[in-house]
Amino acid sequence: MKQVYFIGIGGIGMSALARYFHAKGYRVSGYDLTPSPLIEALISEGIQVTFDDAVDAIVPQIPKREETTVVYTPAVPSSHPQLRYFIEQGYRVVKRAEILGDITRMEKALCVAGTHGKTTTSTILAHLLKQSHVDCNAFLGGIANNYKTNLLLSDKSDLVVVEADEFDRSFHHLTPALAIITAADPDHLDIYGTPEAYREAFEHFTALIRPGGYLIMKKGIAISPRTKPDVTALTYAVNEPADFYATDIDTENGELTFRWHYPDDNGTPLAVKLGVPLYINVENATAAMAAAYLNGVNILELQSGIASFAGSHRRFDRVLNTERFVLIDDYAHHPEELQASLNSVRKLYPNERILGIFQPHLYSRTADFYREFASALDLIDQTILIDIYPAREEPMPGVTSQLIADHMSRKPMAVLPREELTIFLSRHLKELPRIIIMLGAGNIDRLVLPVKELLVENIK
Repeated sequence: MKQVYFIGIGGIGMSALARYFHAKGYRVSGYDLTPSPLIEALISEGIQVTFDDAVDAIVPQIPKREETTVVYTPAVPSSHPQLRYFIEQGYRVVKRAEILGDITRMEKALCVAGTHGKTTTSTILAHLLKQSHVDCNAFLGGIANNYKTNLLLSDKSDLVVVEADEFDRSFHHLTPALAIITAADPDHLDIYGTPEAYREAFEHFTALIRPGGYLIMKKGIAISPRTKPDVTALTYAVNEPADFYATDIDTENGELTFRWHYPDDNGTPLAVKLGVPLYINVENATAAMAAAYLNGVNILELQSGIASFAGSHRRFDRVLNTERFVLIDDYAHHPEELQASLNSVRKLYPNERILGIFQPHLYSRTADFYREFASALDLIDQTILIDIYPAREEPMPGVTSQLIADHMSRKPMAVLPREELTIFLSRHLKELPRIIIMLGAGNIDRLVLPVKELLVENIK
């Protein structure tokens, strides 16, 4: 293989793969539907991109079959002209997960899976390794604030941190040397059908761990690992004993500290200050520190690395922090994530009123979990619901954001189309509480800057 062509090159995961192969000396090019900041960054690094899906638009030119691997995402339809051409002409055509699987067999892969928490946990793990003497490569599901990128490269380490995505069973293509499982709360039931089938997929994932490897799993997860006999299985927890666990969590003075217990602590746990002071990150940090420790990061490096961790873009990201307004942007889109995020806001600001602006993601997920979403949103004082982001789905009869609103005890301020949000907020500025959190995995992120600008203008 000398060339890699990406169909859907602008996605967060695809762009990281493109940059990885480009850095390793392969010829890399690709297609995407529309320009974006990620694609502009790829072009600036010398990667050619076309926005025309015609076969004769392939850049730099139609590559030789025997020298080329074509990578596509599940979001690309089977009717896509370029995808059809490559398949019909007998090219090696693989999904993103398959090429990532190739990399996990070339390097020593530390794979982080879970319904929620995997982006933050994998980003913490990558940061701990990167700032230590160990170093690493990493493919992350979000932009690491410490590095302003979703890809980390190393010329001295064979470790690669990988976010292991369970959607479409993608993580079944991976071969971990170490795997973390943060949660297995049922999701993607449009793919798996039942909660049992969803959990079974995680059980199969544990069977893929290399001989001599490690499984680090949150204590109490309702799955039965199928690891090979020589794989070491370990647990982690918060406020209860496990192989690795956190205690004495303190959130005073806007800081978060805890004690990290590890197998060789000799009764003296490590005192830790978490760089992003959120309660939900204690669990993620506990798991990431365990994986880093097992791969040679020493105690002092763990301590300094956790303190210097700056978080991930759209993972409880405080984009505005003033005496009048605090605006937080968060990717939470599963009921458990939503509940954890809102509980963290409440712990950070126990005496403040809180407004949540939530965009549900997928009709199928909303149909499966509208009661759970309603219950989670009832944890805060006020809510605005905007229309469901459909992604790959067609509308489902009777499934709208109003379905969530109808099951909430605290009725929302509004249920409205996405494009009306800033208009609504501008009319109710004087009523808005200080703490505002925007939540969802769809295109609500495009509204964060306009909302921030609106709030900043109101401060003046």
